Amino acid sequence: MRTHTGEKSFSCEHCSKSFHYASTLKQHLSAHADEKPFSCEYCPKTFTLAHHLKAHMRVHAGEKPHSLFSENSNLKKHLRIHTQEKPYSCEYCFSAFAQSESLKLHMRIHTGEKPYSCEHCFRAFSTNSYLRKHLRIHTGEKPYSCEYCSRAFSQPNSLKGHLKTHTGE
Repeated sequence: MRTHTGEKSFSCEHCSKSFHYASTLKQHLSAHADEKPFSCEYCPKTFTLAHHLKAHMRVHAGEKPHSLFSENSNLKKHLRIHTQEKPYSCEYCFSAFAQSESLKLHMRIHTGEKPYSCEHCFRAFSTNSYLRKHLRIHTGEKPYSCEYCSRAFSQPNSLKGHLKTHTGE
């Protein structure tokens, strides 16, 4: 009945998500706890759920039962590129997205949610990729190198700006 009424009685204490079932909340909480007990025997990837590992193993086996994709859901997502279908809409600004994950990330603009924190200075970020870029400040990592000289940069835009000094732009 909760599925039909939309009632989601089980709320996560770490983020704004809520769920129809306690079992789904329990699965979700393992992501916050960083528990990934299911490990791939061929690569370093780990998973919170057994069926995610099973789907991942298709990659190593070369299985693509869904017309070049290891899972039917990936095929459906891919087809949206061609159909321009964007079934996930923002309730605040009416932006539309082809994938639910993209909408979820977008919603953080409106909610201000920043679930990724730096352990060095405690700044918070809306995505893990923003946090990883920020961490280069603390680690000194500079993965973007100039092809003309020996300078290296922590951010791709810094390298792009630097390259203009060589190309005369």
